[in-house]
Amino acid sequence: MSQPKFNIAIVGLGFGAEFIPIYQQHPNANMLAICQRNEQKLNEVGDAFGIPRRYTSFGELLQDPDIDAVHINTPIQNHAEQSLAALRAGKHVACTVPMATTVEECRQIVETVKETGLTYMMMETVVYSREFLFVKELYDNGELGKVQFLRASHQQEMAGWPGYWEGLPPMHYATHCVGPVLALTGAQAGYVSCFGSGRIDEHLIPKYGSPFAIESCHIKFLDSDLAAEVTRSLFNTARQYRESFDVYGSKKSFEWTQIEHEDSVVHTGESPERVKIPDYGHLLPQEIRHFTTGGVYDSNDNQHLSFIQGSGHGGSHPHLANEFLNALVNSRQPYPNAVESANITCVGILAHESAMKGGELVKLPDFTLK
Repeated sequence: MSQPKFNIAIVGLGFGAEFIPIYQQHPNANMLAICQRNEQKLNEVGDAFGIPRRYTSFGELLQDPDIDAVHINTPIQNHAEQSLAALRAGKHVACTVPMATTVEECRQIVETVKETGLTYMMMETVVYSREFLFVKELYDNGELGKVQFLRASHQQEMAGWPGYWEGLPPMHYATHCVGPVLALTGAQAGYVSCFGSGRIDEHLIPKYGSPFAIESCHIKFLDSDLAAEVTRSLFNTARQYRESFDVYGSKKSFEWTQIEHEDSVVHTGESPERVKIPDYGHLLPQEIRHFTTGGVYDSNDNQHLSFIQGSGHGGSHPHLANEFLNALVNSRQPYPNAVESANITCVGILAHESAMKGGELVKLPDFTLK
């Protein structure tokens, strides 16, 4: 019996091109179309991967009746507008992080998903990284015992990135550290309190009106005794790139490595042990398992900067594509769905609001709660 296939279009071919061969080789996908404003780059990528339909206009792409779903990988300020347009055009949506840049945009996406009955998934890499899957396995097997506290950080130097990143409030791009602390136990954030610290270069401040070098947020989980702390930096902070999370349990605790390519640590009481994180390709269809351990392209010269800095995003890309397609095939909700994505994204947006108000408690809006 043949497996159902969904016609996929990828929008944005920087980071987005990483996903083309994954969809091409997935048993439930037909990699039908790509979209890029730069026609030369559009055709370079299209010719390299043999993509039959190519668009320089997102609006024209949405008029193609054969496209079932769009995977959006454009600059962050375009995510909400394009997600909404795609949903209203009858397309399922997978969108890279963050979901949106305002609470109101998140609300509109949640409401539009409810109105249309279509599928939305925010493609948060860390919650499908091998490190997260390893800790999730410990949690599901009861090896951590009772989880007592979670901590995550995403520290990065964005100098040299496209201009729209300059001066961005750190917590406006916080999903890589908010996502894993909520996803491990399936929790939702109830309210946040955040402090800003330090100061970025003066010429970076005016674009967003955000002065802070680092923002550190406490998240109180909804209907739970748990809280988490997340830290984010983007400019003027000396630190090797790090996406990390730590989990403290009554039986075992997990701490992410301090330095890239070293081993993480599992604590059992007073006995720490360095651990080799295994790969989780076995969870995927055979056809795309190899993408967990290697990039799409043959050399780092062709790979997107986020992929290089993030050490391949922990092998998450095929897991993300598979989760989205599996949700479509089985008519189920992916993780994170629209409501969960809004909760994760709004934590960061509201955390920055809290920081600008000296750490004031801010509640998550009802539409972000199940």
